[in-house]
Amino acid sequence: MLTAAATLPRRPAVSLRPAAEAYDYEYFRSRLAEPALLADAVAVRVFRAPLLAVPAGGPRRGGYMSFDLLTHATATHALLAEHPGFPRLRVRWSPYRETCHTVEWGDPAPDWREDDAVFGRFYGYSDAAIAAFTQRHHQTPPSATPAPCSPTAP
Repeated sequence: MLTAAATLPRRPAVSLRPAAEAYDYEYFRSRLAEPALLADAVAVRVFRAPLLAVPAGGPRRGGYMSFDLLTHATATHALLAEHPGFPRLRVRWSPYRETCHTVEWGDPAPDWREDDAVFGRFYGYSDAAIAAFTQRHHQTPPSATPAPCSPTAP
């Protein structure tokens, strides 16, 4: 029988770890225009899953991380506020259950209607990484979006 005195201490749900522990460290290292930014990056561990938070700097004008729970987003905001390289931190709360809350830093991201290359440059990816991504993911221009299908449409 467990008693209150016998319970194990709880770890915080969100914590910072060295950047190299992040699951996506190599992904970013191979794609950033300035991999030296990783010297100031940190791994944000939510439960047992560490993901990389890359600071703004050089060609990288901003960054973000997504969270399903608002409590994880606010905890991450508090932790990154104590770490250099994450200017103008803000939590973007989502009122919709099916979308994530985000912690953003640096300049505001480009308008969502911009093409993928604009986003790639904003987030500091190399020209080669941007070209490889855009070749694999063909972007449909907004004007090519089909008209809504409605049984009452003319």
